[in-house]
Amino acid sequence: MSSQVVGRRAGADWASIVLGLGLGLTVAMYVETTTEADWSSVYAIVTSVSRIAALVGSYLALVGLVLVSRISWVESSVGHDRLVLWHRKLGPYSLYLITAHVLFVILGYAGAEQVPLAVELWRMALRFPWMLPAVIAFLFFAAAGITSYKKARAKMSYETWWTIHLYTYLAIALSFMHQILTGPMFIGHPLNKAYWEFLYIYAAAIIVIWRFVIPTGRSLRHNLRIEQIVSEGPGVTSIIMKGRKLDKLNAQGGQFFGWRFMQKGQWWISHPYSLSAAPTDQYLRVTVKELGDHSRMVKNLNPGARVFFEGPYGTFVASKASKGHIVLVGGGVGITPLRALLEEFDQSKSIDVLFRASKEEDLVLRKELDSLADARGARVHYLVGSRKVHTMDAEYISTFVPAFADSDVYVCGPTPLVEAVREACKDAGIPKNRFHEEAFEFHAV
Repeated sequence: MSSQVVGRRAGADWASIVLGLGLGLTVAMYVETTTEADWSSVYAIVTSVSRIAALVGSYLALVGLVLVSRISWVESSVGHDRLVLWHRKLGPYSLYLITAHVLFVILGYAGAEQVPLAVELWRMALRFPWMLPAVIAFLFFAAAGITSYKKARAKMSYETWWTIHLYTYLAIALSFMHQILTGPMFIGHPLNKAYWEFLYIYAAAIIVIWRFVIPTGRSLRHNLRIEQIVSEGPGVTSIIMKGRKLDKLNAQGGQFFGWRFMQKGQWWISHPYSLSAAPTDQYLRVTVKELGDHSRMVKNLNPGARVFFEGPYGTFVASKASKGHIVLVGGGVGITPLRALLEEFDQSKSIDVLFRASKEEDLVLRKELDSLADARGARVHYLVGSRKVHTMDAEYISTFVPAFADSDVYVCGPTPLVEAVREACKDAGIPKNRFHEEAFEFHAV
């Protein structure tokens, strides 16, 4: 096992321990302040459970934001892919717990006072401070949760999804005062209050520093600007950017950045695009397919426009390979990070590229691929047609790559392609540490 894999596992273990200790302390905080009256009746128990759910749900929401706050040393030790996975898994539990709090607290108070639920809800809105902002916060949480499901994401543009999830930050802020001023575990308990305030301040500081201050400083320092806009085919555009001392970014082919093009209609939202060529000390390039409002507008970007960026992110890099044979599988515009990877592998590696596309015109960067393959002796297999023809199972892939079972496999493209290749790797006996993926899904904000 490589030292890099061991380091990532150790980093993940430490992160899990820290997060677990915080969760334990959060639960203990409530247990330490509870009284016999809190468990004296059915409705009192329901209310107590609602408070525990609120604490744990709020803690997980904070953790979820910190996980995707782009802390460089955490990203390098744990890995961006794993952090995003944790974020996606924690999110639903946070929403479920907060929803349980809302329902149970209304039920508990209404039962204790023997009034209808609607009447109790109105009374709570008038009785408790900061209740209206808390209700708005819950609605923001619910919107983010609903739009996180795959079927919901598939029906909206990245811009809409990103904007809705941005309100998660506001939701957490709006709920804070309600918790501090009404929570019995905080009233009369200054240490508990200080601990909870510390968590919120710490999370806010991390987000501000790592998502805004550091990226802004680096963007200004490297002075990245659009150099050229190149049409690569129907609906596909490359953006070539020039800056200074870009080698200091330590970026690698296969990684992605969050790009913010400082031009009307573009500057307000950050989009994750992978590098489509190996980075140099002066140039970075991305290749974008028209899939949403933002991507349709990149062809209208003006040379000279400043570019703000976050990154590089991701562990979809050549250095993760442990075998002498490499298989790169790309679908459509998903070939772009693989084209960058092709430049990064040393000459000792034997490489096969499988490029899946529905139509010939979807074979973007074909001339570059052929040129790179000729220069380093790689083999490119163009698989044009329907999924029924190109099944991408282990047997089918092995007809092009006999050494498939003894390879490192990199795949980037639509989720069905990634899942098909994942199953092929399982069937061929390829272990997880030799399967490297980059799927076309929304990155966390």
